[in-house]
Parts: sequence; C-alpha cells; structure tokens
Amino acid sequence: MYQDIEFEYVILDEAQYIKNQKTKNAQSVKTLKTRHKLALTGTPIENSLAELWSIFDFLMPQYLFNYHYFQKQYESSIVKNNDEEKTKQLKKLVTPFILRRNKKEVLKELPDKIEQNMILPFSDEEEKIYVANLAKVNEELQQLYDIEGSDKMQILKMLTRLRQLCLEPRLVYDNIDQPSSKLKACMELIKTMQENKQKVLLFSSFTSALDLIAEECQKAGITYYMLTGSTNKEERRELVSRFQKDDTTLFLISLKAGGTGLNLTSAENVIHYDPWWNVSAQNQATDRAYRIGQKSNVQVFNLVMKDSVEEKIIEMQKRKKELADMFVENNSGGLSQMSKEDILSLFTM
Repeated sequence: MYQDIEFEYVILDEAQYIKNQKTKNAQSVKTLKTRHKLALTGTPIENSLAELWSIFDFLMPQYLFNYHYFQKQYESSIVKNNDEEKTKQLKKLVTPFILRRNKKEVLKELPDKIEQNMILPFSDEEEKIYVANLAKVNEELQQLYDIEGSDKMQILKMLTRLRQLCLEPRLVYDNIDQPSSKLKACMELIKTMQENKQKVLLFSSFTSALDLIAEECQKAGITYYMLTGSTNKEERRELVSRFQKDDTTLFLISLKAGGTGLNLTSAENVIHYDPWWNVSAQNQATDRAYRIGQKSNVQVFNLVMKDSVEEKIIEMQKRKKELADMFVENNSGGLSQMSKEDILSLFTM
C-alpha cells in the first residue's frame, strides 16, 4: 500500500519495536520512502547496543555503518572490553541526533517518586528448599558448561525455577499449603494501603503468582482487577476505565501485558513483586501511575528475597544500566548479553 508513496515525514512511536533488525517490523518500516524521519521511544536500549544501531539504521542507513562493522568496531569493544576510546567515538556519533527529556523537565508539577527495595528473609523451610534447588542447579550448570556451547534456554529454565521459589514455592511444589514469606509481606503492604484508602498497581512477570495473590485478596476482602496477556483489548480498556473511577484497591498486572499503553494515575503505589532483567521494563510499568495527571507522590516497592537470585538480578540491573547511561539515560541487561561469569554469578549464595 505504501510502496510507491514518498512521505514528507515518517514518525515511529514506541520505536523500540524495531530494536531487532531481523524482524518484519524493522525491515518493513525501513523500506518506506520519506524525506524526514523521527523515532520516539522511552527505551532506545533495553538489552544491547545493537538495538540503538537498528533505530539509527531506520533514521540514517549506514550512518553507524553496516551492523557487522558496528558490532566489531564498537559493540564488542565497548561491552566486552570497556574500551573508553570507542565509547567516546560512538557517543560523539549519536549525541547530536538524540533529544532526551525526563519527566521533571516536562512536567514541572509532577510529584515525587519514592522507590525502595524491600529485602525479605526466607523462612527456615523456604531457605532449605531454595538452597537444595540451588545446589542441584549448580551441578546441572557445571555439566552444561562442560559440554561445548551452552544452552541458553536450559539456563533460563533453571533461573526461572529459582525465581519461582523466591516468589512462591507452591509454584514448583504441590505439597505446600502455606503462602510464601513474600506473599505474606506483600499482603501486609496491600492491607496497609487499603486502610489508608490508597490504590495499588502490582506487577509480576508470572501470571501464576498473580493468581495466588488474587486468592489471598479474596480471603481478605480486598477488591482487585487483573490484567494479563489473555485480556482482550475491549476488556483491557474497560478495566482501566473502572479502576480510574471506582474504589477498587488493587490492580494485578502481568509485566508484559501492562508495560505500555495504560493510564492508571488513580494509583499512588506500585509494587514490583519480582525484579525483571532490565530495569527499563519495570520503569515503564511504574510509569502507568507516574505520568501526566498524577497528583500524589508515588511510592514504588521492589520486593526482593534476601540471599537469592533476585538480589543478583538487582545487582546486575545496576551494572548493566551503566552501558545505556553512556549514550542515553536508560538501562540495559538481558540474558543473551551475559558473559559466562555473569551467568554463573547468578547461581551463588
């Protein structure tokens, strides 16, 4: 339909959707003929410098060279070797074409956002289960690395199991009938907010964990809505509209379903039930409440189990964030970009 048209402007909103150069999204928009191009995104780098390259490849093809050259000359040197000279060169290339703004510059009246990590201890029984699983995983991991070429999907599966044990051992074992330490602490937090007539957004990357929280809310008489990837567009709009207007306390949202496109400024509290690999996804989720129209200070609680893979993820978020902060104020960090040492460090106490 657009092949023979020359546009005056092509503007990409949510331009992170072309971060992977191999996708149809990226390939298609790069064939459009236009005199001027703009890309708008809150997360130009989520996982790697390749994503920044892909956006620039749309804006000005070949400006950052072909990807093979870019990877060899810049990405590898900067990410693997912390090459300061290459970092300076790349910053010099991209800085003139990046206009960045933060909320405080644009929205002078926006209230404060107060963020805190709540470090929670395992119960004795939970700790025994976690340590036993950690020992088993380390054994499997050692065998995996003895084989030529590690299997990232297998590693992700191991990590997922440990993350689930942090949230709720019942996600892994059928013979447990007590809510986890994390769930109990979370419910106390929600009850306090309910008593203060405050609304709450709660995000988790595990919909099975949201189901268990919903069960506890039913027992405690706490009103809630739930939004996951299976919620259709009409129902999604309806739930958002109702939560904005009524006195429902809690909105349970899966991280991937609720990371963008929602305006939920009636909530002044955000709970991240589990840390995600890169903090930009969490920040985008938080921004469902912390945005234009928010009248109250927003409190953000990150629930993190002590001495667990969750603490390791928080540490990794901080380290990986530095990469993107060099070029745009955001973050980076994903499993596919981790070194062997990074991965192994996740499986230690």
